[in-house]
Amino acid sequence: MSAPTVTLAVTGASGAPYTLRLLEQLLKEKVKVYFLCSQPGQIVMASETDLKLGGSPQQMHKQICDYFNCDPEQIKVYGKDQWTAPIASGSSVADAMVVCPCSMGSLAAIANGLGNNLLHRAADVAIKEQKKLILLPREAPFSSLHLENMLKLSRLGVIILPPNPAFYQGVESVQDIIDFVVSKILDHLGIDNNLSPRWGVRNETERNSKT
Repeated sequence: MSAPTVTLAVTGASGAPYTLRLLEQLLKEKVKVYFLCSQPGQIVMASETDLKLGGSPQQMHKQICDYFNCDPEQIKVYGKDQWTAPIASGSSVADAMVVCPCSMGSLAAIANGLGNNLLHRAADVAIKEQKKLILLPREAPFSSLHLENMLKLSRLGVIILPPNPAFYQGVESVQDIIDFVVSKILDHLGIDNNLSPRWGVRNETERNSKT
């Protein structure tokens, strides 16, 4: 059985720490990753994390492999105009796709089928082939346009997963908040993880420790 494949796309919305933690976990679980990052996504990545991605797919591939010390064959990096990429066609579409984070511009393009770059085309292919597509929209507040686009996509089976943290698990650091959101993504991808305590588990553990 071949390893699962996930397209991970990064747009120019805030939330790059979620991206890196998710990518780390996917690589750890031996998932084959097709990686896309828009130019605004590169700018946000550089401002929010210690990973500075270069301009070309080749540069980004080396930087990611060095950063995570991963097998170079496990991740493929594509540019926005690389139409020969497997994810541009339904004949070799990935098992799932995550846009993390998802800007409102990319959300609108995906909702309206505007495949004018590889990122939007890959999402369009995921929808038409009925593959799992997860979007992490980052904006506040949402306008009526944003909400209408999300509703349209939700009705097509797209999972809308805003990076809204919970606090019942006992938050002690920003990393706990990041892990909660990434855990939700992994759950929807069907990847087992213990990044964040489940509802009720922490309280039950505390009760048992007192008996």
